[in-house]
Amino acid sequence: MRVRVLGTAAGGGVPQWNCACPGCSGARAHPGWRRRHASLAVQAAEGRWYLVNATPDLGEQVEDCPELHPGPEPRRTPLAGVILTDAELDHTLGIARLREADAIGIVATAPVRHALLTGLHLGEVLTPYARLDWRPLGPEDRPLAEDSPLTVGAVPVSAKRPRYAAGLDAPDDDADDAWVVALRLTDRTTGRSLLYAPALAAWPDAFQRAAESADHVIVDGTFWSDDEPLTSGFGSRTATAMGHLPIDGPDGTARRLAALDARTLYTHLNNTNPLNDPAAPQYTVLRELGVEVAADGMVIDL
Repeated sequence: MRVRVLGTAAGGGVPQWNCACPGCSGARAHPGWRRRHASLAVQAAEGRWYLVNATPDLGEQVEDCPELHPGPEPRRTPLAGVILTDAELDHTLGIARLREADAIGIVATAPVRHALLTGLHLGEVLTPYARLDWRPLGPEDRPLAEDSPLTVGAVPVSAKRPRYAAGLDAPDDDADDAWVVALRLTDRTTGRSLLYAPALAAWPDAFQRAAESADHVIVDGTFWSDDEPLTSGFGSRTATAMGHLPIDGPDGTARRLAALDARTLYTHLNNTNPLNDPAAPQYTVLRELGVEVAADGMVIDL
């Protein structure tokens, strides 16, 4: 299994277009600090890749990843589809950028599909351009493609809905905690697996079991501390109240990750997170725990 990290930022990216916080100002002064919206590219088979979440940066992310470039025929693309962890705008707006395709394959849970079709009216907007091929995403591991050794399964982690879907009636097959899921990607050839959770509002037992059995674990690093949204002056709720477990603190995720045998990394950094500065002392804390911060462009081979 080969995985390319296409982006590692939370909504808005780093820098965010309307923000002059230290993280955004630092990224403007030091282009190497910049982060695009959190996303992965996963190789399902030779010449066939799936995106994990479709971000507003999708076009630029594809151009920066040679494996995703089209060719040799003029309209042949290795991009086979998108797997969604949730229905948040920063993870789904990029689907519209795929409208030049004949068909767009989307793997998603029932609540996520319902939100995109009923809340965002994605079908009405895109079907005049491209067919939407929906595939269910559930707790059972299913092959990512017919000829692929990779399987994908969902580990529900949160019932947090996107704001635009707050008032939607639930679909008949809705499972509240399937609004946000972690993805378990397994290579049946090697038996190795990766667990990806860019949004983590809780650490349920099922997620702990999945993390203990994974070889790589990449999780939500939106906020360093629970009060970061408050102390930064840009929010009125704690990190936990916003649906993101903090990295540090008694209920933080860093020490949970340090206890795992897997290689562990953070993604989905908010622009207020001190980890956007490579010289931040918080990196020392993570190094001592053996936890890493993912970088845009990183390649992971399992």
